[in-house]
Amino acid sequence: MGLKVFWTAFSERELANIYEYHKEKASIRIAKNLVEGIFNETLKLKTQPKIGQPEELLKNRKENFRYLVYKNYKIIYWINEKESRIEINDVFDTRQNPEKIERT
Repeated sequence: MGLKVFWTAFSERELANIYEYHKEKASIRIAKNLVEGIFNETLKLKTQPKIGQPEELLKNRKENFRYLVYKNYKIIYWINEKESRIEINDVFDTRQNPEKIERT
């Protein structure tokens, strides 16, 4: 299919927050490796966009959200066929209350 991977401003902020948190609590190296791992996980979507599971907690939305899991994080995305891209909408820490995933 060859779709582009597009990160929304919200998902970029979440990734930056993850980096800052782990930089403070662990180390720059750990933070960098974690963020790179999350980012690299999304590259699979270019050739296999439907590899992720449907996100049941977001099934009431018009977009068909799916997710990939990397360590403790859900990478929430949907396939925007109109724009020919995969939109990464959120990187959600699964250790939180699952209902928080419905944030906008």
